[in-house]
Amino acid sequence: QRSCLHFTTRLSRWQYCKQSARSVLEHELETIRTGGTWKGERIITSKQGPHINVDGSRGDILNFCANNYLGLSSHPQVVEAGIEALKKYGAGLSSVRFICGTQDIHKDLEQKLAKFHEREECILYASCFDANAGLFEVLLGPDDAVLSDELNHASIIDGIRLCRAKRFRYKHMDLNDLETQLKQSQSSRMRLVVTDGVFSMDGDVAPLKGICDLAEQYGALVFIDECHATGFMGPRGRGTDELLGVMDRVHIVNSTLGKALGGAAGGYTVGPKPLIDLLRQRSRPYLFSNSLPPPVVGCATRAVELLLASNEIAQSVGAKTMRFRNKMTEAGFTISGSAHPICPVMLGDARLASLMADDMLKLGVYVIGFSYPVVPKGKARIRVQISAAHTDQDIDRAVDAFIQTGRKHGVVS
Repeated sequence: QRSCLHFTTRLSRWQYCKQSARSVLEHELETIRTGGTWKGERIITSKQGPHINVDGSRGDILNFCANNYLGLSSHPQVVEAGIEALKKYGAGLSSVRFICGTQDIHKDLEQKLAKFHEREECILYASCFDANAGLFEVLLGPDDAVLSDELNHASIIDGIRLCRAKRFRYKHMDLNDLETQLKQSQSSRMRLVVTDGVFSMDGDVAPLKGICDLAEQYGALVFIDECHATGFMGPRGRGTDELLGVMDRVHIVNSTLGKALGGAAGGYTVGPKPLIDLLRQRSRPYLFSNSLPPPVVGCATRAVELLLASNEIAQSVGAKTMRFRNKMTEAGFTISGSAHPICPVMLGDARLASLMADDMLKLGVYVIGFSYPVVPKGKARIRVQISAAHTDQDIDRAVDAFIQTGRKHGVVS
């Protein structure tokens, strides 16, 4: 009887804890819904591109919110390269790199990425989130310091949290505050200034020349995350360091294969050979994650080859970006950032951003509202992203839809 009573008591406690946990979760979800920050997932029933099919919507939908900056996600040559890699090398490696997960195509892609960025070596990861998670813990110890822009990407913030270095945060793109932090951290053995090359929510470009000047003055290294720059920023699409003329002054670059370079998956670090060698030995996301699947490697390799052969695709994005920005500004909208394919249409209110995005879809234009916690409270926006695959007619149609929707909600007159 005691045993039975004891079991019944334990069962009741377990059921209570289960119900209590469920109530906490449901309350949190309801808070998100009532706050207007709920993020639903629309279902696409076609390949990625400037024109897509969306479940529940009729006809052709214009896509203006993908990171498909160069239109390579469905480029025939990129797709064919993925198919060829699948047939020759299989679906996956079922292994991490150092056991039995390195094929010749992985090494070939790493070499091509190092050449593309004009760095010594490259190491591949499953994502750039993993690349950021795996770098700082290896490079920096308790005697070192990391100086990070306050609006750096979440993956950079999480990566820095994993390391034991002293942390200094400077105001967004504020060189005076960065210098203050550099002065305060002078007792550190090694210092690393960390910034996004392009900040993904606003499309603003880091002042890399000034950052490099300060880093050299105070004996620090410079790291940039180039996820929203690789492939299309700069004369040859090498990134913001090329755009601003500091390729030889930035020491470490992390970037992604999941945006302009084919859009499948994967990330990487390029930099000095000793650093890359050390990452292969100690970087936990690299050591404990499966190798990139051969089809992904094949697609990314072909994308990089296209960019190494010509800068034509990279150059085509700029004019289309300015067409959208100029027309939207003329219509009365506030567009954040400058001259970058990320064109945030600033609205302020989270619910308004969500409602306008829904109305845009009804007009055949796919965009998404961004709100807290992705962006600060009070700075909700619809983030539009221009692709080389968009035509002028696509852009004009999107602007017309924004004007119609903006008038409906009182954003423009």
